[in-house]
Amino acid sequence: MNPSQTHPVLMLVSRRAKPQHEAAFEWLMAEFITHAEAYPGCLGAQLVHPGDDASVDDMLYHALLAFDQPGSLAAWQNSPERAAGLAAIAPYIEGPETVRGISGLAHWFQAPSSAKPTQPPRWKVAVVTWLGIFPTVYLLFLLLGNLLAPWTLLARISLLTVLVVTIMTWGVAPQLTRLLKPWLFPAAPAKHKGQTG
Repeated sequence: MNPSQTHPVLMLVSRRAKPQHEAAFEWLMAEFITHAEAYPGCLGAQLVHPGDDASVDDMLYHALLAFDQPGSLAAWQNSPERAAGLAAIAPYIEGPETVRGISGLAHWFQAPSSAKPTQPPRWKVAVVTWLGIFPTVYLLFLLLGNLLAPWTLLARISLLTVLVVTIMTWGVAPQLTRLLKPWLFPAAPAKHKGQTG
């Protein structure tokens, strides 16, 4: 198997529960996630609830699932367990679901609007990933440290890792990619006149 196809993958699914049906939706999603976590290749799953101050229009739930490789994720997506779970949840959601797949850290730093998908060297991805994750984790600890202190270690790690992945994917990584684009994706040297490829 191609080594490039065996890296862990993440899938983030966002859904909006019908008003007055949040409790049933959350219970069914807990069952859904339990089945997902027991599925071969699943590295973990987590449901992120809307914030207490979220408006009605912002009442989105986010389910984050991690699998050891794309093949395991594909098997889960085609499984009868997933189909049954989605059928049970369907009456309690409204609007379309939003699905985003994240395949490896390098996909955080793909060249924007590139006709041909490219990825920077792994060491550059590692440096920029650290530049994004370090301040993100630091700020989350400052903001949520006291609030999460009574939680168990596993619960704290679960929430913080979900928040870090979400913030990196939609906030920090795209900004760092734009800021450091010349370094991540250096332009190929211009050929001299008369030089042929």
